[in-house]
Amino acid sequence: MRILSGIQPSGALHIGNYFGMMLPAIELQERGEALYFIANYHSMTSLFDAEQRRKNSMDVALDFLACGLDPKKAIFWKQSDVPEVTELAWLLTTLTPMGLLERCHSYKDKLAHGISPNHGLFAYPVLMAADILIFDSNIVPVGRDQKQHVEVTRDIAIKFNQQYGDTFVIPEPQIREEVAAVPGLDGQKMSKSYGNTIEIFGEEKPTRKKVMSIVMDSRTPQEPKPDAEKNIVVQLLKHVAPPEVARDIEERLRAGGLGYGDLKKNLFEYYWNYFAPMRVRRAELASNLDYVQQVLREGADRAGAVARQVLTRAKCAAGLD
Repeated sequence: MRILSGIQPSGALHIGNYFGMMLPAIELQERGEALYFIANYHSMTSLFDAEQRRKNSMDVALDFLACGLDPKKAIFWKQSDVPEVTELAWLLTTLTPMGLLERCHSYKDKLAHGISPNHGLFAYPVLMAADILIFDSNIVPVGRDQKQHVEVTRDIAIKFNQQYGDTFVIPEPQIREEVAAVPGLDGQKMSKSYGNTIEIFGEEKPTRKKVMSIVMDSRTPQEPKPDAEKNIVVQLLKHVAPPEVARDIEERLRAGGLGYGDLKKNLFEYYWNYFAPMRVRRAELASNLDYVQQVLREGADRAGAVARQVLTRAKCAAGLD
């Protein structure tokens, strides 16, 4: 079983990235051949500062390795170090119906949130399809919001296979429903685009302030909260606290007597403790960037060997070789 996933270096990684993509990917490296990449080509649709992209790419590498990605068990590289993916994207785009892309929710959602449209943002699913198909991926762990893009990948692969013969493996999305959509500080999906995130490795004081500033309703501490399970802080707490602790806090909120200030303090403390070992590991990695660069180079070499085989197969099928 070959597993593939990627993550954009478009800003500091947050706990939505961790629970929605990174943790499932780290767990899956024990179950099959895992290929994980830093999607720096994709970041070009929304990030236009070259130096920031370089910094973000290194930060993503540090974060992922600190959180448990093991280069002995998974192939890890920067997307731009395997340029075959962009060549395959052109082959795929010639068979991709416009209507298929026009129906993609992610594009519409980003425009609705004020992100300036460009062709890369519109054609994002085609490049994502190339990312997946060029490695003969079987399983693609994604958040619920990315499921449609995997479905688009399947549609494109099926169309290519019908046109040129059996060429691509048809992938399957894998979504852990309980963590597929981590809420942001404003109740929307947590996203760098919306500015509502809690960073995995944020500094203590600013992050505490951010958590304590989460807006609650006007009910007093003594009032019962029968809808406690809908509370943003409770939902976030369920990710970082032991299950029995999160249940107890939720019940105390539901019964009345637990103030929102104390609730938010609980969230911050459990969040801070949850990522404490990873902060130590990240500091160690940051002091040895040569090792991190070596991991990415070796990963690109291994990924490139697979990509070239699949690209050759696709070009031959399409009459380009």
